[in-house]
Amino acid sequence: MIITCPNCNKQFKIENSQIPNEGRDLQCGSCNHVWFHKIEDENNEVLRLNEEIVSKQLESKAETKNEKIIEAKQPQEKIKTDKNYNKKKIISENRKKSTTSINKENKGSKFFSYLVVFIISFVALIILLDTLKNPLINVFPRLEIILFNLFETLQDIKLFIIDLI
Repeated sequence: MIITCPNCNKQFKIENSQIPNEGRDLQCGSCNHVWFHKIEDENNEVLRLNEEIVSKQLESKAETKNEKIIEAKQPQEKIKTDKNYNKKKIISENRKKSTTSINKENKGSKFFSYLVVFIISFVALIILLDTLKNPLINVFPRLEIILFNLFETLQDIKLFIIDLI
């Protein structure tokens, strides 16, 4: 059963066995409002249909719809002309040309995407090496010279790029 707080309208799911027939006090978990709740039997009645539906009207509507569907399913004849054939041929050639140009554009953009990913990964590796330089040197003592040379090379590349700009 779902119970709604009268103060803040928050809904709670509560089992029927937790509320006795005479009712009980409930407290909202959101606003701490306390109210008395009693199970009402007026909603437990089974709804009954007072009028019967006339099935003849429904059957006649269904028959007319089936007739329309059968008429629509009958094959239609297509008229083939030289003009239609030529138009289709031109359209198919245009599609082939457009797909080849799209494929060429995709290859260029794919290469650019891979290049960007490579550059970002390389920069992340350099940052990681710089961050963990001291622990790595403690484990691998000869790594200090290699890292020093790598950072000097990167500094030279940076200065070269700045001079180009």
